[in-house]
Amino acid sequence: MVVHNEFTTAGKEPGLKIWRIEHMDLKPVPKNLYGNFYTGDAYLLLYTTSLPSYNIHMWLGEECSQDESGACAILCTQLDNYLGGYPVQYREVQCNESLTFQGYFKSGIKYQKGGIASGFRHVVTNDANVKYVLHVKGRRTIRATEVEFSWASFNQGDCFIIDLGKDIYQWHGKQCNMFEKTQALNMSRKIRDGERNGRATVHVVEEGEEPQALIDALGPKTAISPPIPDSDTVETANKNKAALYMISDASGSMKTACVAQSNPFKQEMLIPEECFILDNGVDNNVFVWKGPKANEAERKAAMTAAQEFIKEKNYSNKTQIQVLPAGGETTLFKQFFKNWMDKDQTKGPTKPFTIGRIAHVQQIPFDASTLHSNHAMAAQHKMVDDGSGKIQIWRVEEGARVPVEPASYGQFYGGDCYIILYTYKQGSREQHIIYTWQGLKCTQDELAASAFLTVQLDDSMGGEPVQVRVTQGQEPPHLMSLFKKKPMIVHLGGTSRTGGQTKAGSTRLYHIRSSTTHATRAVEVTPSACSLNSNDVFVLKTPNSLFVWRGIGASEEEVATSKHVVTFLGGSPVDVVEGKEPATFWTALGGKKEYQSSKSLQKMIKAPRLFGCSNKTGRLVVEEVPGDFGQVDLATDDVMLLDVGDQIFLWVGSQANEVEKTGAPKIAKEYVDTDPSGRSGIPITTIKQGAEPPIFTGWFHAWDVYFTTVCLSSALNKLLVF
Repeated sequence: MVVHNEFTTAGKEPGLKIWRIEHMDLKPVPKNLYGNFYTGDAYLLLYTTSLPSYNIHMWLGEECSQDESGACAILCTQLDNYLGGYPVQYREVQCNESLTFQGYFKSGIKYQKGGIASGFRHVVTNDANVKYVLHVKGRRTIRATEVEFSWASFNQGDCFIIDLGKDIYQWHGKQCNMFEKTQALNMSRKIRDGERNGRATVHVVEEGEEPQALIDALGPKTAISPPIPDSDTVETANKNKAALYMISDASGSMKTACVAQSNPFKQEMLIPEECFILDNGVDNNVFVWKGPKANEAERKAAMTAAQEFIKEKNYSNKTQIQVLPAGGETTLFKQFFKNWMDKDQTKGPTKPFTIGRIAHVQQIPFDASTLHSNHAMAAQHKMVDDGSGKIQIWRVEEGARVPVEPASYGQFYGGDCYIILYTYKQGSREQHIIYTWQGLKCTQDELAASAFLTVQLDDSMGGEPVQVRVTQGQEPPHLMSLFKKKPMIVHLGGTSRTGGQTKAGSTRLYHIRSSTTHATRAVEVTPSACSLNSNDVFVLKTPNSLFVWRGIGASEEEVATSKHVVTFLGGSPVDVVEGKEPATFWTALGGKKEYQSSKSLQKMIKAPRLFGCSNKTGRLVVEEVPGDFGQVDLATDDVMLLDVGDQIFLWVGSQANEVEKTGAPKIAKEYVDTDPSGRSGIPITTIKQGAEPPIFTGWFHAWDVYFTTVCLSSALNKLLVF
């Protein structure tokens, strides 16, 4: 078997690795440039979990040559063989990437012109001699594509980033909305922090208010084009239609035979001795399932067979391909089967299964004392080691860095910002990461001070540290691992308030939940019975008592985390099991109230999915939110669809327009009626922003009743704070 030198370390550690195809060979991409792709190139990506299990992605730019795409396919097959044929393989095409791929780059994907064939070189960190324009699109997944350096590239409906090296201008068309501006901000910050190490200034510019420096760069301003609608999508009537084919090489060449012309399929149709193609080409998806007992030739030729199948069917060259080993089936694949059953299914939406090197499902709890990476860090957050290096933490107070007592490491206030310096050894050399943690309720002054102090600390260290900006609730596993066996605890309040440190309430309630990244957090919430959730653990502290409440769907790791919260609060806890609460428990919470106690939370096997319904482009479109979602993903100017398996929720944002309000229920019905698994009769519940019941809020960790109405409405003001 041919083994490339780059493969010798592939899959040895959890996390993401990216290579670019250069002269038919593999060259690693620097980690600070993860998420940047050149349209004339092909890339190979490997994502490894700690089991280990693997995803291999072959990414093709729209201008990459046939030779490069062919070389990438060969290297993809070689990497799959090297890893025993167990990875899930994806073929990704520029602007049509899978949700799995998009989830690696939560701060956005950037496409730049050029490629290795045109003699381009990679971006140079801190390079001030750059000049280009990026067209930023996407409400769920941010895509920034390089366009011509001219006013002719601009339109009134989108955001554009003009990168001039030391100055980065974020330009907003007059018909842009708040959510789009906020999403573009993530990309601007990514360029500043990742490519300039914080040594650039971001300027927010509204259409009609362009500064002279911008006009000098782009030339005299011309008329700006009206908004550009997105390209048409497949008609709903054709969506989710699929057929199943069996692959055979009995005649010496790969042939396909139709097994079932329409879905939903029966799982028993997938014979272990054969390979199958699931044809969902009308939705630009083709899947290859590799039977565990299929012959080696069929298994190795799976990707090639799928590419030939696409050509035979005259499908778009943008069609996505997924090659799946038995036991490694994705949610997108399984949805075409009636009542798909996984081996050793787990219970609870916060305890997802992970596929390892054999077709066996294992449940792995997050353990910050081992490699801390059951779900390895997303690309931009760099899982560099096991978290055993040196750590220093400062809280931002009155524009200065104030040291945090080591005994309090792992505890944060949601109204504050923190700067965390992590030092570790790579060989004989010291390396550094600066994490800037920003609470959801921090002030604009704190945001500005945290950015300034981060750059100041970076400068004092010669500009060598890697900078990572983190928002509360989106902490990467490596940051979580720094606190050893302690969980992250987030308290209400903060220090930068009138009168100084916020005084703790006499009654305090902490919501403990293990996320789908296997990290456990304890977040202080409003002390009310409606905050409870049957799937989680809560710690309640009053002046005279201390309770640990365990919901009937809670996990052991959540119970273990409660012990750390109890230690912090002090006192002797009384363990309370849901359904057997003493009267004093309800009295402390202000009386018994309705809370999230849905049985679907306890029995849910497939993770919930969140979609946004928007007509901001001129027509009503639906996009799924990639990766883990949270309350921050509920766009106030859209209607959101939450699918929890046995129920559909329609959440109507306060700023959603009439087209979205009237069109979303129809889309929800069509979503259920066209479910490829044959699901029917699912209830659809419509909920208005600000009036969310517990059966909805229970799907979000530490739901904040003020967040969508207060925090998001102030987001535009924070755009100016960098």
